[in-house]
Amino acid sequence: MKRLALFLAAALFTSQLLAQSWPARPVRVVVPLGAGGFADVPARILAPRLAAQTGGTFYVENRPGAGSTIGADFVAKSEPDGHTLLFTATPHVISSHLYKKLPYDALKDFAPVALIASGPYALVVNSQLQVSSVRELIAAAKAQPGEIDYASSGNGSAQHLVSALFGSMAGIELNHVPYKGSGQAMQDLLSGQVKVSFAGIPNVMPHVRSGRLRALAVSTAKRWPDLPDVPTVAEAGVPGYEATLWLCVLAPAGTPAAVLTRLSDEIGKALRDPEMLQNLRNAGIAASYLGPRQFGPFMRAEHAKWGKVVKDTGATIN
Repeated sequence: MKRLALFLAAALFTSQLLAQSWPARPVRVVVPLGAGGFADVPARILAPRLAAQTGGTFYVENRPGAGSTIGADFVAKSEPDGHTLLFTATPHVISSHLYKKLPYDALKDFAPVALIASGPYALVVNSQLQVSSVRELIAAAKAQPGEIDYASSGNGSAQHLVSALFGSMAGIELNHVPYKGSGQAMQDLLSGQVKVSFAGIPNVMPHVRSGRLRALAVSTAKRWPDLPDVPTVAEAGVPGYEATLWLCVLAPAGTPAAVLTRLSDEIGKALRDPEMLQNLRNAGIAASYLGPRQFGPFMRAEHAKWGKVVKDTGATIN
């Protein structure tokens, strides 16, 4: 009994030392989505704050492509020591339902660190498209089946699935145009090459204010404070529709629990800072922190939810 107590005390001491010594070298924060997008902007806001709090170096590296799976695979195969992290979003739990073979398991090969934020997509149209409401968009799509293009950040992306769910529930057919990242999709949406998209609030707000894009609805169950006059999709004509975009930090499975706890605590501390919260709000992000114990079940529930969406909509990688 005494030996067990000594062993446990030694293990606790070692764990504490490990957490205190982290980070021992620069921390790579991998964003598996395009630069300037919904995940990239807050990652670049959070990284310097974590560096200041820990005295370490945090740098953001974009590894986009294949519905966020390229960057996720890189992190899954990285050393589980807390020095390579995945800053990802809803597509992480979607991809495993769309791709027949992935080199990693979206749940088992990652350790949940923290939920960072959640918020809506905005259903926006290029101002050249003569529709001013969701009902008008649905009517136009029914009059021109498959002829109205919608942009997404790629096959299997959250934008793809959110749009597919909208089309399925509205009983319309829109033509999917996948891009390699949200930046390229936004460029063509602004130029009028494509006319419709569900996009993250940070991406669309400047263009909605300038009049180049028209916001028809937001995807969440409640209206977004920065767009108080814009209805939800459910209010605007598709009852029961709801889709939330969220951001999180994951680490490779096997990362020491003490390091995960320290990292999660540092993130929580950053998200309690008024200046940090305002910076995120300015970027259109509503901080919504959950630690590992709460975030793990949340991610599993989202994995199951989007699996059902993929099945119900018949969405595929094309």
